Amino acid sequence: MLFNSYTFWTFFAVVILLYRILPHKQQNWMLLGASYVFYGWWDWAFLSLILIVTVLNYLTALGVAGSDDIKRRKLMVGLSVAVNLGMLGTFKYFGFFAGEFVSLLSSIGLTVSLPSVQIVLPVGISFYTFQAMSYTIDVYRGDTTPTRNLRDFAL
Repeated sequence: MLFNSYTFWTFFAVVILLYRILPHKQQNWMLLGASYVFYGWWDWAFLSLILIVTVLNYLTALGVAGSDDIKRRKLMVGLSVAVNLGMLGTFKYFGFFAGEFVSLLSSIGLTVSLPSVQIVLPVGISFYTFQAMSYTIDVYRGDTTPTRNLRDFAL
């Protein structure tokens, strides 16, 4: 959904109207649903990435806050960082690293043919990934307390 399309402006008007007439709790549910519709408009398949990142960081932040064991806290943050950066790296840099690996091997005389994988970069994945990861890190550092409500966190 492009920002300069009639579809977007219709969607935006409906969201604003619903936001104004709904009570607060329903506003949050409607905004969350509208966010998923907006993000999924381009390709619904990428909603699974948003859900994975959301649930992972929600649970790891709760795990960090709920533990006094420093090793467990570091493990939880490490898990969050590894999965988030792994997902980001796969979608954003896989093609680059695969091509460079083939070039490296060919420079030493090895001919390798890796399967060509064209991975589409999901819109806003870097922003969303770093925002979610920074939340977990902020909880670890004691800069914020985690929310206990998954809907509020996802929103």
